[in-house]
Amino acid sequence: MTQPPHDEQTASSPEQLREQVEGTRQALGQTVEALAAKADAKAEELKAKAAETASRVQDKLPDPVKDKAAQAAGQARAKAAQATHLLQERAPEPVRHKAAQGAQMARDNRTLMLAAAGTGVVLWLMCRRKG
Repeated sequence: MTQPPHDEQTASSPEQLREQVEGTRQALGQTVEALAAKADAKAEELKAKAAETASRVQDKLPDPVKDKAAQAAGQARAKAAQATHLLQERAPEPVRHKAAQGAQMARDNRTLMLAAAGTGVVLWLMCRRKG
């Protein structure tokens, strides 16, 4: 059995124990709410930084690179549409469900995905020019 903290008295009746449990439960709930709010704020901050970085990278890209990236994005969209169509025709229901969840997650995090893709294209082009 565990010992109560030194600054907390032990319950002498079931009612006091219930009150202590309820007080602890409320304190824990408040702590969880505060941590969730802090995590949400950090997530929003990260999204804003990612969007800012993506914008900066796009501003610095030369037009031919932007054109290539747009062309590649168009090709990727076309291939994704083909794959989606094929998946809907042939895949079992659980696989289609998981694919739909993944697509929704990608749509929900579009800014982050675009920033990562833009960074990847820039890095690829830089490596290609050096080689």
